[in-house]
Amino acid sequence: MGLREYIIRRAVYNVILLFFVITLNFIIFMAMPGDPIIMFIGRRMTKEQIERVKMLFGLEEPMHQRYIKYLRNMILWQFGISFYTSKPVAQEIMERLPNTLLLMGVSTVLSIVIGTFIGAYAAYKRGKFIDAFTVSSSLITFSLPTFWMGMMFILIFGKWAAVLLGHPLFPIAGTMSRPPPTGTLARILDLLWHMVLPVTTIFLFSYGQYALLMRSAVLENLTEDYIITAKAKGLSDKAILIKHALRNALLPLITQAAISFGFMISGAMITETVFTWRGLGTYILQAIQFNDYPRLQATFYIIALSVIVANFIADILYALVDPRIRYE
Repeated sequence: MGLREYIIRRAVYNVILLFFVITLNFIIFMAMPGDPIIMFIGRRMTKEQIERVKMLFGLEEPMHQRYIKYLRNMILWQFGISFYTSKPVAQEIMERLPNTLLLMGVSTVLSIVIGTFIGAYAAYKRGKFIDAFTVSSSLITFSLPTFWMGMMFILIFGKWAAVLLGHPLFPIAGTMSRPPPTGTLARILDLLWHMVLPVTTIFLFSYGQYALLMRSAVLENLTEDYIITAKAKGLSDKAILIKHALRNALLPLITQAAISFGFMISGAMITETVFTWRGLGTYILQAIQFNDYPRLQATFYIIALSVIVANFIADILYALVDPRIRYE
């Protein structure tokens, strides 16, 4: 099977998978206990007003009609109106999406790049102090709760720095200063300044998994026969590590990176809450608190779509990195 046929087959499989994900997303929210209309009833609405609200959101229609309408709306990216804010869900998502992509994108890229290099170097120095330190520090930071690390950063760089220096060393809340600075460059720098602590929190929590994964993959490849052959040819350890071991160790890293980028849209719910970051993580949390089904259906659908697309890209990268995969 050639690369073209392989990509077509994977694309058809992902389209079918997306259909099942959309259907499951609909079933889950229809089967959830509770009634979102109760939130409106809490506003002392009359019976006629309640019926009008049900008609507005199509809650009085038969289940199969609601499913067909839901399926069409998901495909067309028409996510409806929020139960809580009465605003278009697509508009609210687009307002928060850039903040989430910026926060998660920077932290994810830093985690992958730095974690990969640290893991590969630890494997190269296996059995030495740097190897033991890498394993220990990765396990420690990955085990620490993100809310605890975020609160420690707020305490150290916020409260304690304010006591010693007279002002916080880094912003501890929000995505931008209030009032926001004037000028494009000043606004960009202010946004980046607010990103330092939340990005550091997510990076410390996530880089360790890439470091440990790369270390394990490289060590496994260093015992293969082709590595022994390369050593017999007189190649240096660095050349063997970079030209041979790293290439084959990339496959598990591609899988983990695809999952991370796929779930990047969901944001970092806990970290965003700790630092009051206006992203999709806090948006999903609010939707859960208020049983806002249109919000949840839209965000879950986008997250699932992102994961499917990320894994499709990973499948293509598999075939490019290791041509044997597309013939299996």
